[in-house]
Amino acid sequence: MLSLFPSIAMVSSYSSSTLEEPRICDPSAMEAAARVSGTVAVAACAAMAFFYVAILYSPTLILRLPPPASLDSFMIRRFACAAVSSAASVLACGLLLGLGKLDDLPSILGVLGIRRDHLWQAVTFPLLLTSFLYAGSFVSRSWKLISASTERSENSYGEDGICGQGCTDWVCAYARNVMAWRNYVVAPFTEELVFRACMIPLLLCGGFGTSSIIFFSPVFFSLAHLNHFLELYYQQRYRFMKAFLIVGFQLGYTVIFGWYASFLFIQTGNLISPIVAHVFCNVMGLPLLSSPRTKGTTTVAAAAGVVSFLYLLFPATRPGLYNDMREGCSCWHRYCSWSWY
Repeated sequence: MLSLFPSIAMVSSYSSSTLEEPRICDPSAMEAAARVSGTVAVAACAAMAFFYVAILYSPTLILRLPPPASLDSFMIRRFACAAVSSAASVLACGLLLGLGKLDDLPSILGVLGIRRDHLWQAVTFPLLLTSFLYAGSFVSRSWKLISASTERSENSYGEDGICGQGCTDWVCAYARNVMAWRNYVVAPFTEELVFRACMIPLLLCGGFGTSSIIFFSPVFFSLAHLNHFLELYYQQRYRFMKAFLIVGFQLGYTVIFGWYASFLFIQTGNLISPIVAHVFCNVMGLPLLSSPRTKGTTTVAAAAGVVSFLYLLFPATRPGLYNDMREGCSCWHRYCSWSWY
């Protein structure tokens, strides 16, 4: 069974120019090439997920640093931990794929989907596709904005952050908000780097089919959120059932998003695609399916958005849109044959 990723021997031979100009791979050479074993790939993914969470508690449990004095210092510590775990995952991924030399840096960047070519397609198409899922939210927010404008209600405008303060002040306030950095920068970039860019290449080279990876790999992503249950139950003293329901809902949502993000990464071969989808979803929150104020308009828009999303899912993520076609090879990362099973 062929996978999307080149063999270890073939990957090591790529030059920096091939990151922008994919070339044909010899199927017979791919068949004979050595791979990472499936067991090693799964074990490595589990270790990355565990380390991504465990390192968050290292400043106090291992380094014995005093408790942070403020939310900002607490989150900055976590940002540093996330950066360390991401770097460790990239290093582990490179070593397991046989890319341990400095000369292999262009190759590992290509494997991770860190590319400059087809950048606007990788940003625009997934962003527009994801926005269809929020058609109901857009209608509801537009309705609220129009109603506020008609009634000239300063309070309503203030809630939306539009007229309560200038746009520049609003942006600056967000730039100083440590939680905004967490939700819109650090979490999307580090999570997609670890749980998509590092894990999916290992699983593909481990012989797993792409459909199996799309539905299987998000398990690691969701399990990495189990620490939220411990924080709610032990630190914030939530009741067991309440904490269980909150985290259970979050795990379900992360699994569904993980399917989508994995699909985007495999189809486009560009890490920026799942990142922009992740940032957009964090900005928008959960899609709104109904609103009593819009008299069914939100529900109709949400349904139409879901239908549009499903209809455009494969056409908008066709690998040929994101990669140069050479000699009939349109798939990303230089493979012409791959399996969905």
